[in-house]
Amino acid sequence: MITTSYLVAGMTCGHCVASVTEEISEIPGVTGVTVVLDTGLVTVTSDEPLDDAAVGAAVVEAGYALS
Repeated sequence: MITTSYLVAGMTCGHCVASVTEEISEIPGVTGVTVVLDTGLVTVTSDEPLDDAAVGAAVVEAGYALS
């Protein structure tokens, strides 16, 4: 299992957390997503290394951006 952390800018509420979690969870190989709203820290666990561009695209799809 691989754990990778990202910073996401612009999240302000529980709905933001849910949107980011949902989009990142759809990336093949992702097994878990944990979001800390106060810091913008998103921790992703996966079966194999993730393509940072895919994670970035998922965050953009949710309406936010990687910091």
